[in-house]
Amino acid sequence: MPGSFKVNKKNKATILFDLDGTLIDSTEAILESFDESFKVFGIKTPSDNLIKSLIGHPLEIMYDGLGVPEENIQEIIKNYKEHYRKISRKKTILLPYAKEALEEASRFATLGIVTTKTKRYSIELLEHMEILRYFAVLVGREDVQNPKPHAEPILKAMTKLKVKNEDTWMIGDTVMDLQSAKNAEVNCVGVTCGYGERKELESLSENIFSNSLDAVKFILSV
Repeated sequence: MPGSFKVNKKNKATILFDLDGTLIDSTEAILESFDESFKVFGIKTPSDNLIKSLIGHPLEIMYDGLGVPEENIQEIIKNYKEHYRKISRKKTILLPYAKEALEEASRFATLGIVTTKTKRYSIELLEHMEILRYFAVLVGREDVQNPKPHAEPILKAMTKLKVKNEDTWMIGDTVMDLQSAKNAEVNCVGVTCGYGERKELESLSENIFSNSLDAVKFILSV
């Protein structure tokens, strides 16, 4: 079962990180971009709490969950992305201990990003924060047909890295991250520094920590 594998010490571990809520906090940029996109369409913006409850899903699923008619979703996403790109670097920060987590993990593992965020914008943010160099692979929304919680994003990253299930870990802050790991049959660790509820995360993994550094230290200790 995911979360119960042991790292094969003969092989180098692989750690795949989610992005939003796991390594970075772009909540302000996300909420502002949603607000801007709804204003363009003359629609009342849903509450911040409702929007935040959907973060981690692809944008098309988020807008659908927020009541946007299917025929308008692609156009409203376009408006969202245009605004998000203008403000994302200014209004996104690294979460506490994220840089330390990457420094520690890079000493014993190959690192990757698996996110539902657009790959192009993810790379821009990682470059801006000077942490892109830590990652050997980045799988974004446009790289897959089936985003998390489907196994495809994790499996795609593993294929690119040519690594085995038993040596691979996924660290994420939502049930989508952990369910994706379960579906891909890899190890998973949850963190509570993002958007998921601890109780929900605990339903999918017994390994839940407050931040990515503690998660990395746990993986090293296994």
